[in-house]
Amino acid sequence: MAAATREVEEGMPELPEVEVIRRDLDREIGGKKVKSVEVHGARSVRRHRQRKEFVAALEGRKVGSVSRRGKYLLCRLDGGQVLVVHLGMSGRLVRTKSAKEPLERHTHVVITFTQGGQLRFVDPRTFGEMFVTELDGLEDRVEELAHLGLDPLETAMSWDAFGRLVASRRMKLKNALMDQTFLAGIGNIYSDEILFAAGLRWDRMSDSLTQEEVRRLYRSLSEILQDAVKHRGSTLADEAYVDLFGNPGGYQEHHQVYAREGEACRRCRRPIVRRKVSGRSTYFCETCQI
Repeated sequence: MAAATREVEEGMPELPEVEVIRRDLDREIGGKKVKSVEVHGARSVRRHRQRKEFVAALEGRKVGSVSRRGKYLLCRLDGGQVLVVHLGMSGRLVRTKSAKEPLERHTHVVITFTQGGQLRFVDPRTFGEMFVTELDGLEDRVEELAHLGLDPLETAMSWDAFGRLVASRRMKLKNALMDQTFLAGIGNIYSDEILFAAGLRWDRMSDSLTQEEVRRLYRSLSEILQDAVKHRGSTLADEAYVDLFGNPGGYQEHHQVYAREGEACRRCRRPIVRRKVSGRSTYFCETCQI
C-alpha cells in the first residue's frame, strides 16, 4: 500500500513523549507558585468530589520538582502533596507565557502562576486527568501506580536478569513489551521499533529467546527509548502529541517500521508489513525479524 493511502495512525503519548514533557515541566514550573486555578471540564478532575476541591488543593501552593512513574507525571507541591497528571489518549499540557493567549478548544484546566504565565490541560477525548493527593503512600492511594513494572529509562539491570524477567512472562514479545506490569510506558510505536532493532518478530514467545537475542532486545530497548527522547518524541499524522510549547517531535522521521506499511525496509529493501492483531496494527519486516 502506498504511503499516501496508508491508514492514519493515532499516536497517544508513550514513555519518550511523557519524559520529554516531564523535563520541560521541571524547568518551566518548578519553583513557581500557583495563583489561581480554573476548571472548565469536571471529567478531567474526576477523582475529586467537586471542582472546587481540586482548585483549593492547588491554589497558593508552590511547585517543586517534576518526576514520572511510567506515563504518570508527578508535580511535587509544598505541604507534602503532589499533582498527578495522566495524559490518557489525547491529553496535552500547554505552557503559555501570558494569560491573554486564547484558550484552545477542549481546554479543561488552567493553572495560572504568580510569576506569570499558565499551564493548560487540553484533552479532546477526556481520558486523561489531573488530581492532587498526598505524596506519602502514593502507591497505596493510586492503584494504577502500585502495579507499574520497571521503568526502562530509569531502571538499570544486567541483561541476564532482564532475560529471566522476559522469559517469565511466557507471552508474545510485543505483548510482553506492552505489559505495563512488566515495563511501564511502552506502547504500540516503540514496541514495534524495539523489536525491529532487535531483529525479533512480534509474535515470538518471550521464553524462546537465546542469550544473544536477549542481549539484542535489552540493548534495543534502551537505545530506541533514549534516541526517541533525544529527538523529543514521535508526532504522527494525527498530531496528537506535541511538546509543552506546541512543537512536534522529530523521532517519527527515524521510525524503521511503525506506520511504514508498504515502504521499503531500510535494511533489506523488502516492503514493511502490517498485521492487525486484537484491533491494533503491528509493523515489521518479514525478512529482518525472525
